[in-house]
Amino acid sequence: MNSFDRLQRWRLVLGKKAEDEVIELSIQAMEMDAALTALYDSGAKGGLGNSSPKINRWLGDIRKYFPSQVVQIMQKDALVNLGLNQMLLEPELLENIDIDVHLVGTLLSLNNIIPSKTRQTAKFVVRKVVEDLKKLLEQPLRIAIRGALKQDVPNRRPKFNEINWPKTIRNNLKHYQPEFKTIIPHELIGYGRKGQALKEIILCVDQSGSMASSIVYSSIFASVLASITSLKTHMIVFDTSVVDLTKEMDDPVDLLFGTQLGGGTDIHRVLCYADSLINKPLDTIFILISDLYEGGDTESMLKQAAIIKKKGVNFISLLALNDEGAPVYDKNVASKLSALKIPVFACTPHLFPDMMAAALKREDMHNWLSRKNVVKR
Repeated sequence: MNSFDRLQRWRLVLGKKAEDEVIELSIQAMEMDAALTALYDSGAKGGLGNSSPKINRWLGDIRKYFPSQVVQIMQKDALVNLGLNQMLLEPELLENIDIDVHLVGTLLSLNNIIPSKTRQTAKFVVRKVVEDLKKLLEQPLRIAIRGALKQDVPNRRPKFNEINWPKTIRNNLKHYQPEFKTIIPHELIGYGRKGQALKEIILCVDQSGSMASSIVYSSIFASVLASITSLKTHMIVFDTSVVDLTKEMDDPVDLLFGTQLGGGTDIHRVLCYADSLINKPLDTIFILISDLYEGGDTESMLKQAAIIKKKGVNFISLLALNDEGAPVYDKNVASKLSALKIPVFACTPHLFPDMMAAALKREDMHNWLSRKNVVKR
């Protein structure tokens, strides 16, 4: 790279206002500068204008000159800085946007105002992102769950054709009778009865705006869990109301469009509802995915959490289920849940399958957190 190239790069980074002298830009650099100025120059707020052709041209320019990861950041900044929600409300624009999990969250937050002409396009782009993510996440989750459930339920009173003779002989060697040259089995060990180890999983996901990407990942995992016959899975989303989306779990896209991002938060209400679903506490894993900012009665919420925990339910509180780093959360509530012996931590999609396997085996979650170097809250 020659010095002229470096000058152009610094000029693009700093913008026009940083020029102490005229720096000549190439045609390509001028077009890149125009795209950056339209978005980031404070004097050019709304610089993309309100018309679809201008936005389309800008989208084309940034895809032409910037790598895809940078394009996604610029698109996200355009939504925030310039209020270009119309980018996600018009089919012709939506088709030209590089959608990632964060923009899917933004799209879902606009669910109620998406015009009918755009809804099918919106579902199409959301489905593409969901299917790409599912390809990455489904197999690791299935393998982890299968490994956790492979232990059959012991059969201590087997019928003759159910007896596991090698294991029975091994377990009864101490009862060998030399005079008869045989073993007298004091205990018959049978093959496990498959299908008896049914576990219940209850996912409760906060719909507040900050939880958008967590909802996307939760919906994908819920869809996979629902397809595993050894598990009975519930998917519940909540704000100040509670919506049970269990019947929508066959299709994670339908599940996502059944959510409504951006409302208040009443964790106490969803805990009460979830409690009504618990039939076998010792076989139930309850996962609350929320930043814990309670908009209702915090003390009542903590009392209800204690009631669920006391029943023997494997209660886990996830502050986030995404790749976005340390989440913002209510530290006071997190501390009080921890005092109830409820593990509180953020989890990445990559770690979720292993976490579910540990939960199904009722492994001490604090040991699991230490082993995986996950920060407890």
